Amino acid sequence: MRVVYSPLYHIDIGAHVFPTIKYQRLHRELQTSGLWTFVQPELATWEDLALVHTREYLHKLQTGDLTTEEIAQLELPWAPQIVEGFRLMTGGTLLAARHALETPAAPHDSAMGWRSSAGIGLHLGGGFHHAFANHGEGFCLFNDVAVAIRVLQRERRLTRAAVVDCDVHHGNGTAMIFDLDPSVFTFSIHQQHNYPAFKPRSSLDVGVDNRLQNVEYLSRLRQALPKVLAFEPEIVFYLAGADPYEDDQLGGLALTIEGLRERDRLVFSACRVAGVPVVLTLAGGYARQLEDTIAIHRASFDAALEVFGPGEKDARV
Repeated sequence: MRVVYSPLYHIDIGAHVFPTIKYQRLHRELQTSGLWTFVQPELATWEDLALVHTREYLHKLQTGDLTTEEIAQLELPWAPQIVEGFRLMTGGTLLAARHALETPAAPHDSAMGWRSSAGIGLHLGGGFHHAFANHGEGFCLFNDVAVAIRVLQRERRLTRAAVVDCDVHHGNGTAMIFDLDPSVFTFSIHQQHNYPAFKPRSSLDVGVDNRLQNVEYLSRLRQALPKVLAFEPEIVFYLAGADPYEDDQLGGLALTIEGLRERDRLVFSACRVAGVPVVLTLAGGYARQLEDTIAIHRASFDAALEVFGPGEKDARV
């Protein structure tokens, strides 16, 4: 299976709670298995970015003409290489979406109800859902998922898209960008009493209580997914945040690594049964032990292989 990745995803942002080295570490771990083919993306063009972001905001990122308040809201330093790194990851989400639309899944056991027409695109990066049209927030410069949707709509590759956001934080930028847009269904399941304070309305929001554990979280997700798929999207963008984990520094839920793996299985299986292509992006992950974040992200790839790979028995890793 193909995975979109670039070594340049390891962006130097200094001492920071956002461990960009996780991309490099996860790539190294996946590479040792020999099950994955890695494909490098191209930079998202400024014209593509302008389908979502205002010209004024893009100009500020190009020139570094950001105010102190804007940098504080972004919670990242400005440097040309940082901007280029996030442009590259935005291009990566777009490439993964193209893979999902172009590549049918491998045949699977018909008893499982799989529809072989549903493909998958895998991105070892992306999921920057706090970026608004006119500013960045919370470690997010560009809203890569929104850009990918708009580019594919411009190319008439798709009309209707859905976002399944399972990061611990509400997808506020995504919700605002697609507010009142009937062509995109936005779903966010998140810790209600956590960042961001301003939570624009998604098409479907499930705000859950602090320290929620596996069973109740998965039950809420199971109830929500049919509502997303009833929209009949032509593609689903899945933000598989690692931060609902019980030992995450920026999260306050209590899911285990196995609980998060089951979450991934639920999303992938629902999409495949519905015959809808799905794009995996990693989104957040800030565990106190970096190895835990890597294990959670690795489990997302394992679940993708299990559901979309050559067969259930052969796909387990």
